[in-house]
Amino acid sequence: MHRLLTGPLTVERLQLPIADLPTSLKGVTLTQFSDFHFDGIRLSEKLLEAAIEASNTLEPDLVVLTGDFVTADPAAIHNLVPWLKALQSRAGIYAVLGNHDICYRRSRPEVTKALTSIGIQVLWNEVAYPLGPELAIVGLADFWSPSFNPLPVLKAIDPSIPRIVLSHNPDTAVPLQQWRVDLQLSGHTHGGQVVLPGVGNVSQLISTTYCKLPKQARRFVPWMKECARVSKHWEWAQGLHNVGNNRLYVNRGLGTYLPGRLFCPPEVTAITLL
Repeated sequence: MHRLLTGPLTVERLQLPIADLPTSLKGVTLTQFSDFHFDGIRLSEKLLEAAIEASNTLEPDLVVLTGDFVTADPAAIHNLVPWLKALQSRAGIYAVLGNHDICYRRSRPEVTKALTSIGIQVLWNEVAYPLGPELAIVGLADFWSPSFNPLPVLKAIDPSIPRIVLSHNPDTAVPLQQWRVDLQLSGHTHGGQVVLPGVGNVSQLISTTYCKLPKQARRFVPWMKECARVSKHWEWAQGLHNVGNNRLYVNRGLGTYLPGRLFCPPEVTAITLL
């Protein structure tokens, strides 16, 4: 994607207090990447290199990747992993898959194998403790996958232990309200891509308008249906949100679809736990 349609990379910095976090883990840093769509069209090598360099400069304790490494053909992952090998972190790199990473029957195993081959641990309804037993890192199957089932995963964690949940689609914040989620990290929406100052993201406007149309009228605007389907909660398209008692952060991603980004630059997120 041409830089004029993408915009400059931004590093969003957050400092978040986590209940019950032991003193030894206060000050721990994470960087989050999302929505690469590294297919030769939607993410330039120059932007990807800048994002990796930005993360490495921060010297994070943990790097998390929240899905959509490819767009359609899973073979594109083999062009991405040589770049991801340059990512550095003290305690490892953890990832979940997005809806584009499971498009075809061969997609999930091919993307997972490629990431695993360079030391990135892909979590599919799994829990890891890379920073020690006092903080759980949960990775869920994609929301649109038949395997999405957070119940046994979250029930297996001691309720007193804080946890960070990696879940590609922010819509999962709705069913996750019944469990403790100190911080959910998501992507999927690309921030809405086109954001009008004082108005909001255009995707939310389209989705809201479509849902208000009479059913008879909806068939005349099928393109609006897809926007409404992608996310039911475009109000969570980017940034930090409270969802019930839980917190959700949505990364704007790196990859860009046409017509491009407006007031919605690609993002690497730097998070400090307090």
